Amino acid sequence: MRKDECYQVGQFIKPHGYKGMLSIKLDVDEPLAYKNLESVFVDINNELIPFFFESFNFVKDGIFRVKIEGVETEEDARSLAKLYCYLPLSFLPKLSGNQFYYHEILGYTAIDDELGEIGTIHQVLDGTAQPIFQIHHSSGTEVLIPIVDDFILNIDRKAKTITLNSPEGLIEFYLSE
Repeated sequence: MRKDECYQVGQFIKPHGYKGMLSIKLDVDEPLAYKNLESVFVDINNELIPFFFESFNFVKDGIFRVKIEGVETEEDARSLAKLYCYLPLSFLPKLSGNQFYYHEILGYTAIDDELGEIGTIHQVLDGTAQPIFQIHHSSGTEVLIPIVDDFILNIDRKAKTITLNSPEGLIEFYLSE
């Protein structure tokens, strides 16, 4: 399994007790949808290794207590603490309408409802308080548009386009430089 075929579902936080149990924090919108999770891939030295759960129990706020096959001691569990866990993209529920996963829209053509084609969505910048579309314009200019529900008019998955109603003057600001 390759990382580009997966999404990060969470992270092992810390050992729990001395019998090899771990706490895992799931970084998803609906953690309880994963309550029957049987396994995850763990990133160890940039390689995804499968780990299978003997038990997977909800604690609170997206945190589960898990027992992993073959992890028997606190030291074994400690070696997994802070490592990220992944699942195949096929595990993601299908979204419809104007809902989307960030990875899903990469390569889509961004279209402004008034100005027409803006360019290709190259990346979603998610390290800020407000996620941002990073769009490559045909002139080579980078255009940044905040991801706000009110700005997204339509997502056409077949045509791989996203139609936006961007704030007045925003696109022109980038293109006039």
